[in-house]
Amino acid sequence: MLSDYRRIFSPAGSLLFSAAGFISRLPLSMIGVGIVTMLSQLGGEYWLAGSVSATQALAAAAVGPQISRLVDRHGQRRVVLPATAVTVAAICALLLCAHFAAPDWTLFVAAAVAGCMPSMGALVRSRWAEIHRDSPWLLHTAYSLESVLDELIYVVGPILAIALSSKVRAGAGPLAAAVLLGVGVLLFAVQGRTEPPVRSGPRHARGSALRTPGLGLLVLTLTSVGASYGAVDVATVAFAGAHHHKALSGLLLGLYALGSGLAGAVVGAIGPRGALTRRLLLSVGAMVAATAPLLFAPGLAALAGMLFVAGMAVAPTLITTMGLVDHLASAAQLTESITWIVSGLSVGVALGYATAGWVVDAAGAAAGYRVPCAAALLAASTVCLALPRLTRAGAW
Repeated sequence: MLSDYRRIFSPAGSLLFSAAGFISRLPLSMIGVGIVTMLSQLGGEYWLAGSVSATQALAAAAVGPQISRLVDRHGQRRVVLPATAVTVAAICALLLCAHFAAPDWTLFVAAAVAGCMPSMGALVRSRWAEIHRDSPWLLHTAYSLESVLDELIYVVGPILAIALSSKVRAGAGPLAAAVLLGVGVLLFAVQGRTEPPVRSGPRHARGSALRTPGLGLLVLTLTSVGASYGAVDVATVAFAGAHHHKALSGLLLGLYALGSGLAGAVVGAIGPRGALTRRLLLSVGAMVAATAPLLFAPGLAALAGMLFVAGMAVAPTLITTMGLVDHLASAAQLTESITWIVSGLSVGVALGYATAGWVVDAAGAAAGYRVPCAAALLAASTVCLALPRLTRAGAW
């Protein structure tokens, strides 16, 4: 029930680290669109702006799990503070290179180094796992809360970054992201009493967490989910533009995020029901069913309702996947395992952007919705393939 949301904050310090985690995660949704807006405002071509932004995103997806592996081995505070310092310095270097019209290659180098940004979502969830390890019900509610906050972050962050870079100063969006990251991580790191202890794992834990049975298939599943999510963004902007109301695309995507956020809140309130693997299969199946109607949207009004319904399948899928990761991964590799899931989601979003853009250019705006439908179907197929492996691993 709703009282569970109050109960998850009963341990001392839980509200503070969750709030600090929200602040430190906000830049994740700001930096990419902030780079694009900044470089385009300064007269750069969109291909350059998009490529620099993609470089940062792909670097973060590749480097993030390695940073989280260090976190599991040495503790959160000892790793995230220097990693954040490097990230903030790289963003500042990117701002200077853009402002003084440095050669293009310097933008790519700075963006790649900015990919050292720690995966704060994984760090926050690992703290929840430590606090509520003996209460699966409350841990489920905490994960649900963080999924809702993720949706809020991806609604507020891009709006804030675009407004700052377009209305205040070209570099204001990325600069605000750097400041929020630095302040949020510092507030998060000083809360030592809720930091998970460093645990020694078995000898095989020295390698990548991807060796954990079933985890790789979950990463592939979330990559497909991310591709569906990202493709919906591009297809919706194109669809609204084709109907001469491109400015409404933000509202339409807001309804998509709202549907996801509300579903996540409800899932957290009613608590876990049934086996994790069955819940994951049902959630990705619901994503397939809810995304398919987008192919037949006759206009913007109908599309608004369809997007709201389609969004309702996203958060439950993420929440259930995080629950499975917590069940599969050892405590000594939990942060890295969650980060692999987050990285898979991020790579999927980037692939969804690119693929949907290509389809829209080739076949028209309405055809863009073929991509999220195909990606949702691929996610469901991957879960079906993963079920035997997850069952053998004990994730029933």
